[in-house]
Amino acid sequence: MPNWGVVLSKIQARQQAGIQQTQGAVDHIRRTYLRKLHHYTKRNVIAYYSGFLSKPDIDSEINDEDKNGFLMAVHQLDRKKGLDLILHTPGGSIAATQSIVDYLHKMFDYDIRAIVPQIAMSAGTMIACSCRTILMAKHSNLGPIDPHLFGVPANGVILEFERACKEVKEDRAKVPIWQAIIGQYRPTFLDQCEKAIAWSSSFVQKQLEGVMFKNDPDAKQKAASIVERLSDYGGNKTHEKHIHFEKCEAMGLRVELIENDPKLQDLILTVHHCFMHSLMNTSSYKIIENHLGAAFIKQQAPQVASR
Repeated sequence: MPNWGVVLSKIQARQQAGIQQTQGAVDHIRRTYLRKLHHYTKRNVIAYYSGFLSKPDIDSEINDEDKNGFLMAVHQLDRKKGLDLILHTPGGSIAATQSIVDYLHKMFDYDIRAIVPQIAMSAGTMIACSCRTILMAKHSNLGPIDPHLFGVPANGVILEFERACKEVKEDRAKVPIWQAIIGQYRPTFLDQCEKAIAWSSSFVQKQLEGVMFKNDPDAKQKAASIVERLSDYGGNKTHEKHIHFEKCEAMGLRVELIENDPKLQDLILTVHHCFMHSLMNTSSYKIIENHLGAAFIKQQAPQVASR
């Protein structure tokens, strides 16, 4: 398998030979392996990569602009071949996620497999749960789906408010303490938190019932159990919790280990290394690309030195 170092050496070889500059070299190698993955699976491939690991200060979360990238990536694909959707994202907007999922379902008649080479958190997990199956490596992980508003966990806000009400009822001396905390909530914030929790849970419940467990007589119960575990703020402890293959399988998700197919494993992880090099070694911070080489790439604006 062309691992991280081998992929880097291939990029450097093209540069040293004077064939291409850095951007062109990484693009060439990445697209070569995307095509190889397509040729092996006989399915369409679209990769969605965010540079949140190498460029944490840039907002590369899922948003409505990504729809343009998916529109471009879907164009000219033979939709009867289904879709393998490679995900590497920290999550993002629930509204944008729902819209993207709805679009992809319509384009590929629900025949979508999610592939998670490393990390698909939060709304990325929601997208994965909207697919028929999820392919993961032993080191891959999904994450909790409890929503955040303005960077604050919605479930945490509700639990904190309930705790405040309980403690104030039991001891009026604690009123000033909680008043200072609750007073920071903006108007309607509690209501927004409650609605966000209900929205994320109901969305994933619907996707699991209608896609992953379609025609399963126990679909509703299986979906409800999975949603409960993925949205368990107290049990998961943190929104950043990494939920690996064994836990995903134990909670009932339809997951498959890519290690079960060594050739597929080699291709998926090589594609992953190519995208990570692209995000680390160029100004790109988000890439949506298909196996035909059509790519929607967001790049950092060049820095202008001030005098």
